Amino acid sequence: MIIIDSASPVPPFEQLRAQLARQIQDRTLAVGARLPTIRHLAADLGLAVNTVGRAYRELEEAGLIETRGRAGSFVSAAGEEGRERARRAAADYAAVIASVGLDAAEALRIVQAALAAGAAAPASP
Repeated sequence: MIIIDSASPVPPFEQLRAQLARQIQDRTLAVGARLPTIRHLAADLGLAVNTVGRAYRELEEAGLIETRGRAGSFVSAAGEEGRERARRAAADYAAVIASVGLDAAEALRIVQAALAAGAAAPASP
């Protein structure tokens, strides 16, 4: 279920993108699930077709969905691949932390700072 808050300062395309991304990441939308057409979803949500199209494009650029021409848009397996890549990176990081003798609390502070810096970085075009 997608809810667009017209009073929110967050643009509608971003509200839609974030909600779909969350549903993909928490597996509410399973890999291979077919998404509604852009026109259908726009009509259901009372949004412009271009607004929904932008959200779908950004999800596709992030590797969360894939468009198969006239067949439509589907939840991509790439999201699972990304999750597995993150797990491997975390395991590698844990090994580095153990090898340099840092405790878990310090390791988590380092990760939190890196995540905050990444979130604050401007998006690339």
